[in-house]
Amino acid sequence: MIHDTKNENLASSVLRIYVPFKDEQAFLYYKSLEDQYSIKVIRLPKNITPQYVKTCNNKPGILALKLESDGDKIKGVPFVVPGGRFNEMYGWDSYFESIGLLIDGKVELAKAMADNFQYEIEYYGKILNANRSYYLTRTQPPFYTSLIREVFEITKDKNWLKHHLHTAIKEYETVWMVKGKRLTQNGLNRYLAEGIGITPEAELGHYDTVLKPYALKANISLSEFIKGYDTGNIVNKELDTYFIHDRTVRESGHDTSYRIEGNCADLNLVELNAMLYKYETDFAELIQNEFEDIFEYNSITYTSNYWSKKAEMRKEVVNKYLWNENKGLYFDYNVKTKQQSNFVAASTLAPLWANMCSKEQAKILINKAVPLLKEKGGIAGCTEESRGKISTDRPQRQWDYPNGWAPHQMMIWRGLNNYGYFDETQELIYRWLFMITKNAVDYNGTIPEKYDVVEATHKVFAEYGNVGTNFEYITQEGFGWMNASYQYGLSLLQDIFKEKLNMLIPPEELFFN
Repeated sequence: MIHDTKNENLASSVLRIYVPFKDEQAFLYYKSLEDQYSIKVIRLPKNITPQYVKTCNNKPGILALKLESDGDKIKGVPFVVPGGRFNEMYGWDSYFESIGLLIDGKVELAKAMADNFQYEIEYYGKILNANRSYYLTRTQPPFYTSLIREVFEITKDKNWLKHHLHTAIKEYETVWMVKGKRLTQNGLNRYLAEGIGITPEAELGHYDTVLKPYALKANISLSEFIKGYDTGNIVNKELDTYFIHDRTVRESGHDTSYRIEGNCADLNLVELNAMLYKYETDFAELIQNEFEDIFEYNSITYTSNYWSKKAEMRKEVVNKYLWNENKGLYFDYNVKTKQQSNFVAASTLAPLWANMCSKEQAKILINKAVPLLKEKGGIAGCTEESRGKISTDRPQRQWDYPNGWAPHQMMIWRGLNNYGYFDETQELIYRWLFMITKNAVDYNGTIPEKYDVVEATHKVFAEYGNVGTNFEYITQEGFGWMNASYQYGLSLLQDIFKEKLNMLIPPEELFFN
């Protein structure tokens, strides 16, 4: 029997493996293993609807990923999991993990991650939140072109690149640029995760503060209300809308944050549009540099100029709706209220990573944003003022102040270097690496998924706990993108600061602002 730690309550039953409708090889392969490993193979329908996905909630399972032939054997294409209780392949985690893999020389494994991304797009229609049945209606932040480009820079395999570039353009057009879905009327993008009802992966009690008022109004217990709503016996359109936004928060990767709670599907997020700008400039540069400025996809011939114009158009609209000249920051834009947010978050710096700012904008942005977000251990998810007061009715959200996250740091370091702010990069890297190193030294080598950057500690008090903080043993694996951030930071850090880090010199003794 194959044991799945994510479904410990189902340990006595078979493990379900869901296989795409079109992948006959995978269906036959896993079918041949059913009796040997006590697994149950289920072929997905041709058209996967939110209604169908809801029927899977009581019978969750793993979604099949890419298989390849090795002589007369069939084997799975490998991938890296985030670590801890996360034992499946996640979307944007995989990109940041791959940065670490490439630094460590594990090019084939990073390449395999891209190959699994490609499989997900071709067979599930999108890069998945993760390869589990309840994630079928959700994608993740788009980093596919960044991954294939960074792998190609090492392998120089043009046939591999061409194959993946076809799939990346397909993802861009079918996932992100469909009007009324993830493309809004103003020409910018949003996240939109379709689905019905309460998310099955949320921990018990996670939605209690949201659902209690509805149970009280209905004059029934919370458990009765949840059961009634989940089975469809209780209809509540207000909650239906809430859960669309909630799923969309999870699609954004920032689950959860008061920046996007309750309205995420109405927001043109800064970081998403920066990422898609990078898709467009990646397409332009790869087509120009590697394919002599002509690339055919789906019977259409694309030139670098086509994608450059797309990028320029996006930049113009971003400047119109997301850039705030007076405050010198980028803010999310609500397409429903037609108002710019005033929530200051680490995401305001994402345009630097994508090379989307002018030099003048970059200077203003860095001078404004970095002092607002910089803390003892690096960049916080947002400012304390934007987060607001925390109480029993308004609990801490894990992507907000005082917590800091690896993908934010890594993108910001690259963004600062893109515009020549190398001293600022060195300071932020040192703050982050010192915090990780000091905590690892003090707590048995522990490297968890998130840190409180204000206190520079792993002792984080927020929803979902802090995966990886098990002090009963010396950790072996750390946590995926945290490990990668350490490797990436070290690869950029000057030798003089590496020496200081080795001596555990606190950042406040080196930096005075």
